[in-house]
Amino acid sequence: MSIYTPRAFATDDGAAVAHLIRDFPFATLMTPGDPEPFVSHVPLQYDASLGPKGTLLGHMARANPHWRHFGAEASIAIFHGPHAYVSPSWYAEPASAVPTWNYAIAHVYGRVEVMADAAETRALLDAMIRRYEGGRGEPWQLQLEGRPLAAMLDAIVGFRLTIERIDGKLKLSQNRSAEDRERVIAALRGEGYADAAATAEWMERYARGS
Repeated sequence: MSIYTPRAFATDDGAAVAHLIRDFPFATLMTPGDPEPFVSHVPLQYDASLGPKGTLLGHMARANPHWRHFGAEASIAIFHGPHAYVSPSWYAEPASAVPTWNYAIAHVYGRVEVMADAAETRALLDAMIRRYEGGRGEPWQLQLEGRPLAAMLDAIVGFRLTIERIDGKLKLSQNRSAEDRERVIAALRGEGYADAAATAEWMERYARGS
């Protein structure tokens, strides 16, 4: 499965793709199946130090049949970064333009292995809790012990996706003139919602000078 990527939107900027995967960790995980693929929506931790191209770490409910199909074929984790509608009225010559959508995405391919060790799954949970609770004034902590903890760990399946390939696409008005890009950035900032502001930020960071 490949992404349709016109040359203007292709990227070999590893830092941009890593930024996307880390800052937008809630992914769509797809694994081939018969008669249709298995699809789950899960947060994934990116660890660049594991393997030549890095590794994604995650977990899902043991009751989810998806994990039983890991390993035979490569899975795909799809990460969606910021995205926003772009009005042709924002261009210098709007009459010759059409509406579009700006966005940043990454498709991450690799075979998935189940974590056989409960201690590894627990370590993953601890890392995710630190990440998502660490910035709070009173961070929540996992306090289960003994049998309740063992039951909780038995109810989930930890896994790792060893990255084989990453396809990134940054569609950030690189096919427009520098003037139009600046106009779009300014308009997105004024839209008043978070995704528009984030898309403008990504345009400033990764599309200026294209």
